[in-house]
Amino acid sequence: MEESSPFLPTQKSDPNNEMKPTKLSSSIAGEIPAPSATADPVKPASSAVAVPMGWTADGLSMGHSGGPIVVGEPIMRRAQWESGLCSCFGKNDEFVSSDFEVCLLGTLAPCVLYGSNAERIGSSPGSFANHCLPYTGLYLIGQSFFGWNCMAPWFSYPSRTAIRQRFNLEGNCEEVTRSCGCYGGFVEDEERREQCESTCDFATHIFCHPCALCQEGRELRRRLPHPGFGAKPVLFMMPPGDQTMGR
Repeated sequence: MEESSPFLPTQKSDPNNEMKPTKLSSSIAGEIPAPSATADPVKPASSAVAVPMGWTADGLSMGHSGGPIVVGEPIMRRAQWESGLCSCFGKNDEFVSSDFEVCLLGTLAPCVLYGSNAERIGSSPGSFANHCLPYTGLYLIGQSFFGWNCMAPWFSYPSRTAIRQRFNLEGNCEEVTRSCGCYGGFVEDEERREQCESTCDFATHIFCHPCALCQEGRELRRRLPHPGFGAKPVLFMMPPGDQTMGR
């Protein structure tokens, strides 16, 4: 039983009217406009502006890698080596005598050439012996037990990868795709391309080890001076000779 308040008017509930929907009066219904069937759908406001898709000189879209779209700026490609893998005597320039020296060292004393290359990459005078001596030991083991230099390339091929990454040089796989005009697959994916190029660096040192060392030596001598040449000159002051007092 519900309690009633004396301040509230008495209300009678009609069970027939409880389930009927409430109708709006004609005056209120006239003020609310009816939705038009031919009205245009509301379009969400957008501040984005369509940017035209750009294309590089290689035929690739500027947004193929999923990054931001930049129109008018070509994708930076890797630089080429100063000399080819089989260019034993280098190029006819101011480094021609140095290229001839590199060719002799790669043929007769590859341990010395590898140590010199590692010293230039590390830019420290003491790194020559740390690389030359282990290379010499692996070279002697390969020549003694297998008849050819098959152990030292396992130790020396990371230097080729370091040279490529330092000077942003293209690898053998990228060079082949560039010469054939094929662009796709691992070339577009940086991680897969680096894995493939590292494998190619290892294969180059295994099958063309003297040529690989010579190419790396020619490249480093054109790009980096020898660490020993960077020493500052030392000035010596000579004491004055014997002086006599004149009359």
